[in-house]
Amino acid sequence: MSGEPITGAVGAPRPRIEGPLKVTGTARYAADVPMPGLAHGWIVTATVSRGRLRAIDTSAALGMPGVLGVLDHRDAPRLNPEAGNYFGPDGSLRLLQDDVIPYAGRPIALVLAETLEQARAAAGAIRVDYDVQPHDVDFHLDHPASRPASTAFGPEADTGDVDAELAASAVVVDERYRTPEECHSAMEPHAATAWWEDGHLYAVDSNQGAFSVSQVLAALWSIDRDRVHVRSEHVGGGFGGKGLCGPQVILAAMAGERFERPVRVTLTREQVFEATASRPPTDQQVRIGADADGRLRAVHHRAAYALSPLAEYIEWCTEQAKILYAAPAIRTQLTAVPLDVLPPASMRGPGATPGSFALESAMDEVAERLGLDPLELRLRNQPTAAPVSGRPFSSRRLISCLQEGARRFGWTARDRHPRTRREGSLLIGSGMAATSFSAGVFPSTASITAETDGTFTVGIDASDIGTGARTALTAVAADALGVGTEQIRIRIGDSDLGMAWGAGGSRGTTSWSFAIIEAAKKLRESLDDPARPVTATMDTSALIDYQPARERQTFSAVFAEVTVDPATGEVRVRRLLGMFAVGRVINPMLARSQVVGGMIMGLSMALHEESVRDPGTGRQVNGDFAGYHIAAHADVPDVEADFVADYEPQDPSGFNGLGEIGTAGTAAAIANAVWHATGRRQRSLPIRLDRVLEAVPAQPPAAPLH
Repeated sequence: MSGEPITGAVGAPRPRIEGPLKVTGTARYAADVPMPGLAHGWIVTATVSRGRLRAIDTSAALGMPGVLGVLDHRDAPRLNPEAGNYFGPDGSLRLLQDDVIPYAGRPIALVLAETLEQARAAAGAIRVDYDVQPHDVDFHLDHPASRPASTAFGPEADTGDVDAELAASAVVVDERYRTPEECHSAMEPHAATAWWEDGHLYAVDSNQGAFSVSQVLAALWSIDRDRVHVRSEHVGGGFGGKGLCGPQVILAAMAGERFERPVRVTLTREQVFEATASRPPTDQQVRIGADADGRLRAVHHRAAYALSPLAEYIEWCTEQAKILYAAPAIRTQLTAVPLDVLPPASMRGPGATPGSFALESAMDEVAERLGLDPLELRLRNQPTAAPVSGRPFSSRRLISCLQEGARRFGWTARDRHPRTRREGSLLIGSGMAATSFSAGVFPSTASITAETDGTFTVGIDASDIGTGARTALTAVAADALGVGTEQIRIRIGDSDLGMAWGAGGSRGTTSWSFAIIEAAKKLRESLDDPARPVTATMDTSALIDYQPARERQTFSAVFAEVTVDPATGEVRVRRLLGMFAVGRVINPMLARSQVVGGMIMGLSMALHEESVRDPGTGRQVNGDFAGYHIAAHADVPDVEADFVADYEPQDPSGFNGLGEIGTAGTAAAIANAVWHATGRRQRSLPIRLDRVLEAVPAQPPAAPLH
């Protein structure tokens, strides 16, 4: 093999490699992997939001058929209190360590039995007494316990004189926007099987990054990372909810150590809602000032999100205020509000999705008050460099997204005045939103082996959570090696393959591809050696510029058309169109599937999703798919999505991420369309029937009968 690599696999639409396994039901997920000598664990969770365990009576459970034992804080293995995740120590990982109840749904015991049914029955026989303490789940922007959020993602913006620019503005919008707590709602519940052999911990787990989970488990047990082996071959959705080390694998590992046999723990749907992290609620104030011609003078985005005292987290709602629009004064303030809840986690488009709803709704309100087309307002305020950092953009195709999206949608035919278009009793409206999401790469390790039969085995701890990562990476490897895709075998989802970034932050595919391409370069230098197999391994840690001179972002423009029945409050999305700038597209078929799925999640956020907590108990009252509503097939129109030509110069192959950008702008576009239909602004999500319902005019009394 000589010469430069051939091209052709990247950019071609190819179906998923694992597709036949999934449609025939033969793909094995974490709860499907057969295991000899398997025992089953069932979690008992706290029913109060704050307090202490006074007593746990397990005597009845221990006498039931098939029960092997019960673990609780009195006899569970001790865990390292300093173990944590990306943001530092995380108290939510230290399960069964003490009698403290920091949130409703906290696992307080694990029943182990020969069968799942026996474990469940025994869990129901456990009696728990609590010393209940006052709890606080009352979230709002001005909460007395609020504090500045961590600035680990970068400093807050404070350029120019915001107050002076607002005072000099012809139009000022100053409004509050709210989004509720939301659950990830992946199809596959969290599940894990764990066992110990010769001091090594093995686990088959449903997660978004096997290597990072192995790091957390190693820290919890204070053992070398090389002694922890985690596999996650197939994952039935994650959206960020499986990005952290979950309770299922921690508890399974505890029981496996104590009872010296493989243990499987599978969460019920209700347990997923109460015991795994969710997107936090947000309360955001946006102030925007503009001149009469639509030029922005000031943007002030002040946002708060709920947090747990157990762990640090950042819901970066204010990032887009620093990126999307030019203004002489920009200020951002991000606030964390500690409450008695489980620590939140990233959910698709973290920060950007709720932040975009607030910022893009406010931009629509500016256009309304100026009597200006919302598209024109956005085009008129495009920056030539990042408005806050001053750095040039490595690639910025937002104008292309806006203009092409408007052309395809037929935006110019829209009457900007609200409540002007009707079809019978229905009001018709259209809206749009622009958005961005930060992009980049993180270190990963890839190995490629040239086999004796002329094929190549690529190993990288990537995670395929339904995105088609196997298929995309096969194309990347084929082009990097200059061979056909049929010559590539790929291994993913195994922590033993080495350090790699997980599936999250729109950085998975770009990070893994970078490592594969570098490993291929290294291997090609050795291919003249006739001795095979030959393996090349590459760790990209030393190759990554962690402080690039240019701003790296992806962009999108989303357009929506809705119908509103004012008599019932029902909102239906009739059309949804998105144009995206995400760098070079590896596989158009899979990429479209990704962004269409993201837009559907944004639709679901706009109209349906809302975790509701009882203020008296602090518990979620709709923790199942009967009460927590998500978009179904009947709610989803024929979604159109496409990509503008783009190339990311900071990536060796021009790639950027696209997992998050599909969700981020959709809710705002739909909310703006509802305003256009009704003339009433929706500043709180979801746009429920009761928020849209209009009073029916009183009818004159009927004439008397004669």
